Amino acid sequence: MGRARRWARSRLAGSGIGADEPLAETLILLVSELVTNAVVHTGCPAVLRLSLPEAAQDRAPVRLEVADRSTRAPVPRCADGEATGGRGLALVDGLADRWGWSADGAGKRIWCELDRAGRPERSAVCGGGISAYEGFAYEAV
Repeated sequence: MGRARRWARSRLAGSGIGADEPLAETLILLVSELVTNAVVHTGCPAVLRLSLPEAAQDRAPVRLEVADRSTRAPVPRCADGEATGGRGLALVDGLADRWGWSADGAGKRIWCELDRAGRPERSAVCGGGISAYEGFAYEAV
């Protein structure tokens, strides 16, 4: 997951989004959660895609997608206080402005979006080049 986070940070820096901006910090956490889910729950290679605005003043949402070869739908769970897992999609739901998933060929694509402007503080509740490394392809759009 560290490589996926480093890759995302480099793409953010290249788009003018500072590493210390709340948007960048939230996006890196979402990258970590979605890539971890792909590895842990599918055991299949995945493709991480990050769609960034073309210019720093562009207020288009930032979109993150993780595609994998599993056809199993993502299932949000409510983990109890003692559980060591089961909170990933709750975090995505709480941090992203929008998220969802769709069938994608022989697998699925999970996506989330973060708005560039006017993001209220949220808390999680229960409810372009290409490079490849260790089963992941990273794609900036």
